[in-house]
Amino acid sequence: MQIIQTVTVKQVLTETSKQELLNNYEWKKQQLQKECDQFKFEMRKWEKNQKAQNGHLRSFFDKEIESRNEKMKLLDFQIEQLHMLPLGSELKEKEVQSLITIEKGDNWEEIEKGKTIIIKDGLVDDIR
Repeated sequence: MQIIQTVTVKQVLTETSKQELLNNYEWKKQQLQKECDQFKFEMRKWEKNQKAQNGHLRSFFDKEIESRNEKMKLLDFQIEQLHMLPLGSELKEKEVQSLITIEKGDNWEEIEKGKTIIIKDGLVDDIR
């Protein structure tokens, strides 16, 4: 019989992977900042063209800008935490589904524990 099992994928923190994560976080922050700037531009453009003020639309723009600011704060926190982690730490990256075969007599507790794939610099380093 075959069943689907969730497998955890972890990444070992190395200088290379740490720098890639930092670059990724910085890129996401830049994208969020561009979105904030675009919302502000659209809001000013709308306000300039409208004689009557519509509070609902202004509220929408403010919520969207605030949402992105919160995401940027979270990214700042993640960057701060990443700097504190020692090299060799294992970071949970994602979970994937795996098809495994079970047969009569297999140890269910071992199957139920699940598997973990360890990635180091883009290569599978270990399967636990």
